[in-house]
Amino acid sequence: MKLNAHCSIERAANGVVRLTIADAGKANILSTPVIEALTDGLAELSREAGLRALVLTGTGDRSFIGGADIGEMARLEQASGEAFIRRLSGLCEAVRYFPAPVVARIQGWCLGGGLELAMACDMRIASPGAHFAMPEVKVGIPSVIHAALMPRLIGMGRTRWMILTGAAIDAAKALDWGLVDMVSGEAGLDAAVADALSPILECGPEVIASQKALMREWEELPLSSAIEVSVPVFGRAFTTGEPQRAMQAFLDAKAKRRAAEAVA
Repeated sequence: MKLNAHCSIERAANGVVRLTIADAGKANILSTPVIEALTDGLAELSREAGLRALVLTGTGDRSFIGGADIGEMARLEQASGEAFIRRLSGLCEAVRYFPAPVVARIQGWCLGGGLELAMACDMRIASPGAHFAMPEVKVGIPSVIHAALMPRLIGMGRTRWMILTGAAIDAAKALDWGLVDMVSGEAGLDAAVADALSPILECGPEVIASQKALMREWEELPLSSAIEVSVPVFGRAFTTGEPQRAMQAFLDAKAKRRAAEAVA
């Protein structure tokens, strides 16, 4: 089904929703209408009860996202350029602040603004044929907004190389550098996404949402502040009932194993 003109979604029984970028050209290009539609779609899904994880992907195998719309950007001036990039930043922030984990399912090319959106996701899983680049300098603009996440993932030296040269790297190198978390094997990309989400879905939804929000704060805080802000989050977890259920299940399983060992 479609949420709007550029958001096609599929819901699974386990609470995982797949959002596919729709009708954005063969390369899934981020024009203003696509950016706004995706931002609106994420806002709508963020309010959906029972949603455990979101998988973000593009239509087809050619690309995850082939970057921002150069045809549109070629007509920009300073004010309109800043407005355009703020809209794209808002889309990336909608992913960062989404209450459930977001997985970028990356097939084919992942370029420029598409890579920024992927880096805003909590996990990145790529097909073996995926390629990644930040080619903005080749068309006269700097890499900005969520390109700032790249040094946290791959280090400043590799970030400089990718951003200053605009060169592409393949999936194997992206995995080696830490730009992606997993490259799919023979079972395929969807199986790899399911494997990555499986342990997350075994946990309680409230603790996962709380952990994601806390890690987002860690990204922006000095160490001492990050430690301190964690304390009340830990305390609030005990108001949800999830620790009591999970810990009791652990203790019950442990007692059962001991009883079985005693009989043996």
